Amino acid sequence: MASGAIFSSLRRRRSPTLEAFLAPVDLSDVALVQTLVTVVNELVCCFSKRSFFFQRKNTRSLIRKVEVFQVLLEYLNDSGSGSGSVLPATGLLCLKELYLLLYRSKILLDYCAQSSKLWLLLQNHSISGHFHDLNQEISTLLDVFPVKDVCLSKDVREQIELLLKQSRRAKLFIDMEDDALRVRFFEFLDQFENGRIPDSEELRSFYVDKLQIMDAACCRTEIEALEEQIVNHEGDIEPTVSVLKGLVAMTRYCRFLIFGFEEDELDMENGSQKKIKKGLITQEIADTFLTVPKDFCCPISLDLMRDPVIISTGQTYDRSSISRWMDEGHTTCPKTGQTLAHTRLVPNRALRNLIVQWCSAHGIPLEPPEVMEAMGEAFASACPTKAALEANRATANLLIQQLANGSQSGKTVAAREIRLLAKTGRENRAFLAEAGAIPYLRDLLSSPNSVAQENSVTALLNLSIYDKNKSRIMDEASCLVSIVNVLRFGHTTEARENAAATLFSLSAVHDYKKIIADETGAVEALAGLLQDGTPRGKKDAVTALFNLSTRTDNCVRMIEAGAVTALVEALGNEGVAEEAAGAIALIVRQPFGAKALVNQEEAVAGLIGMMRCGTPRGKENAVAALLELCRSGGSAATERVVKAPAIAGLLQTLLFTGTKRARRKAASLARVFQRCENASLHYGGLGVGYAL
Repeated sequence: MASGAIFSSLRRRRSPTLEAFLAPVDLSDVALVQTLVTVVNELVCCFSKRSFFFQRKNTRSLIRKVEVFQVLLEYLNDSGSGSGSVLPATGLLCLKELYLLLYRSKILLDYCAQSSKLWLLLQNHSISGHFHDLNQEISTLLDVFPVKDVCLSKDVREQIELLLKQSRRAKLFIDMEDDALRVRFFEFLDQFENGRIPDSEELRSFYVDKLQIMDAACCRTEIEALEEQIVNHEGDIEPTVSVLKGLVAMTRYCRFLIFGFEEDELDMENGSQKKIKKGLITQEIADTFLTVPKDFCCPISLDLMRDPVIISTGQTYDRSSISRWMDEGHTTCPKTGQTLAHTRLVPNRALRNLIVQWCSAHGIPLEPPEVMEAMGEAFASACPTKAALEANRATANLLIQQLANGSQSGKTVAAREIRLLAKTGRENRAFLAEAGAIPYLRDLLSSPNSVAQENSVTALLNLSIYDKNKSRIMDEASCLVSIVNVLRFGHTTEARENAAATLFSLSAVHDYKKIIADETGAVEALAGLLQDGTPRGKKDAVTALFNLSTRTDNCVRMIEAGAVTALVEALGNEGVAEEAAGAIALIVRQPFGAKALVNQEEAVAGLIGMMRCGTPRGKENAVAALLELCRSGGSAATERVVKAPAIAGLLQTLLFTGTKRARRKAASLARVFQRCENASLHYGGLGVGYAL
């Protein structure tokens, strides 16, 4: 625990609290010296023979000082001078301080041994400062240590006195060779910033000869380490997020420029695709976590909401997710497809309080909203620099060349990298499409390689987020056909799910809804995924079907394809019931849609179940669907709804507790019942009063 706390603190260049250094031992115990001997022996054993790539002089100097303390402690332990009855009080206090100092030394040396080369290079001055701070603390400790009052041998005393003199004279040391490399690193970045691509041989010399990054795997590790720093970044650390993004983009470019695709191709041939990380937690770890209540998850990211906000349509999203959605140029609600009346974000404090209570009960840390807002502002201000854009553009050209002319496994790697590059930034999505990625990705959709197919369809999904790319994808010959074929016959579950999500993204454009619905097998495959898919697949399918149902002339096609049956079955699934009820409400506006719903035995019961147990939005959609069913379905449909058990009580509850739209729909449904010939018999207490 102590190691993790200090390691984390050093990475953020914060002064760790005293408690962070305390190991689970009692420092007041008479066995203090024995404890110190164990600590110092472990430290010397771990680092005395280790070679450090950076901070070589500082690490060797610190280790030599620790070795002197090792001599002192072993002498005290062997001579029995370490007991509280022999050492003076000042000596005991110094040994307790030494205990903390040794742990700090161990963590700093661990940090230099384990951190990526590029990050150590960027933090050259800061880390040198940490070594200097430790040296000053050693000097202070030795100044206070009562050497004359402790029984020491002559050679031990001389070593302690010599160490004190050296510590007093020591000054901050920054390795100028290391610093020259750091300056050179930024010079390459400046060239990208000025619109020039650095010479390939100079880049090769820097990464391979100077930094000893010898292969694609090592380069990938360096990139991931820098990306981790971006995620964990705090505002006052240098370099800034914008600069780090530029350095990541440049290093990614060099990875493919220098090392090509050979090593990655070997990974692909062996059937091992590296898991795409979300934040810093891989899916394997995330699967072991608690199940977060559905209402606490953001509909966009599907993660626990840290700062829930309400948009103009009444839907709640995590601030960071919906802000990113709006920043990308979207003007509709991601969940309902409605046009946003405005872009104001209203904090959902009630939901926030519930999330805080749940997190507290389960021991899950949660940042306060003001911290989250500050972090969001810091990240929002970190727009990609010109250097990052130019480096990413150069990388995109390399990847598309590989898609055009590379081996099959090389194309798979290129598709994966385009998938990752298109995950963030409107600019990345724009120039990837402009450079001609879409036709090559379309060709990979029919690949017999499951990894290639999955990466290519996900890359198209990410590209489609940028509105201008939607038309590029739809205009590309056979591209829609290929996406639908992946949805129908994809090699993996994720490929089929991402194909459904791509159709959802494309169907945000009204003119494309009819084209997608008319594509052979598209609606049938979405209905099948809604019935038999994973929870995530069902979500992708139901949102796509909802989008398609917003176009009136798609309803017949959806009924013929079995979408109504799938939507009715989905009413019993908490994860997708809300969207399913919304789609049904749109379909039954047409008489043939109402007729199709009446033929579904469980339809009315399912909608009433939603009114009883659904979310506020789900109840709203359910009562709207029943109202449209009565209006469009004729007397038979109305009678079926009227005779449904418990409908009176549910309508009464909605009239008083539902959302504004739900109350309006419930009042309208009450008036329909009043006009029904059986109203006086079955619903005499539910008439004008409720309608009014």
